[in-house]
Amino acid sequence: MKYQTQKIALAYFAVAMGLFAIQVLGGLLAGFIYISPNFLSTLLPFNVVRMVHTNALIVWLLLGFFGAAYYLIPEEAERDIYSPKLAYAQLILLVVGTLGAVITYVFHLFDGNFFLGLQGREFLEQPLWVKLGIVVAALMFLYNITMTVLQGRKTAITNVMLLGLWGIALFFLFAFYVPRNLSLDKMYWWYVVHLWVEGVWELVMASILAFLMLKLTGVDREVVEKWIYVIVALSLFSGVLGTGHHYYWIGTPRYWTWIGSIFSTLEVVPFFAMVLFSFTMVWKGGRDHPNKAAMLWSLGASVLAFFGAGVWGFMHTLHPINFYSHGTQVTAAHAHLAFFGAYV
Repeated sequence: MKYQTQKIALAYFAVAMGLFAIQVLGGLLAGFIYISPNFLSTLLPFNVVRMVHTNALIVWLLLGFFGAAYYLIPEEAERDIYSPKLAYAQLILLVVGTLGAVITYVFHLFDGNFFLGLQGREFLEQPLWVKLGIVVAALMFLYNITMTVLQGRKTAITNVMLLGLWGIALFFLFAFYVPRNLSLDKMYWWYVVHLWVEGVWELVMASILAFLMLKLTGVDREVVEKWIYVIVALSLFSGVLGTGHHYYWIGTPRYWTWIGSIFSTLEVVPFFAMVLFSFTMVWKGGRDHPNKAAMLWSLGASVLAFFGAGVWGFMHTLHPINFYSHGTQVTAAHAHLAFFGAYV
């Protein structure tokens, strides 16, 4: 570590790993309940375990992104984090909110209460007070990171990471908009879920991958930066309108079948570009770096993301195929390999 404040990342990593363990245990328990429905049916039913499983996934990934930023930004900006105290306060706020959400789910607290009770939208079940806490934590984080970058060196890696992290915060605001019309509700719901996973999260992943390639391979920064801008352009070009593949069956106009099919097909391209990028950088660098784990993560994440998010997604994203695959285990298989490949 070159900078003292990079140690902040260790605290985020520890909490993220704890939540990852909870997510895996929750997934195993949900799988067992799925085949044996009477198991814990009154104490911990399937729908509650699934909420804990998916919410733990979202929170630990965000903590992973935050922690990565607190490690990566000081080296790129060539200065310490603007406010370490703010970073730790943000972590405490997120942990309190997570615990509050889990306790609410498990013990069915405040059912029906607008502010304290759980909300019914999948992945966004968090009580309103937890959502507000997430927004406050995100603002603290963005202020801290942005001030660090503004007062230090600006690079393509920090620019792309900031774009991705600001995008995460801004698109989460759609979680507060709940239209009465169900079709509209699902449209805006996908603004959070899809544009996170297949949009701005990809930018964060690309910036982390670029940082690792820079450190591990010794390739010139100029070469890495050209690659990262191409990947970002492809991600945003395909990912934004690729949201349309979720609009096939929710009551939206017919033109979404064409938009969704065409642009979701193109969503494979940025993931393939990441595979080319990581392998080309390692080949060009020609270095036998001692940190084999980081090298294998860089190569493995891009390959698994390409297959999980790209190929597995393409297999059922076209409208005529999705007519038969929608709502089946194909979707779950795609989602699991995509998340695990791209981010774990």
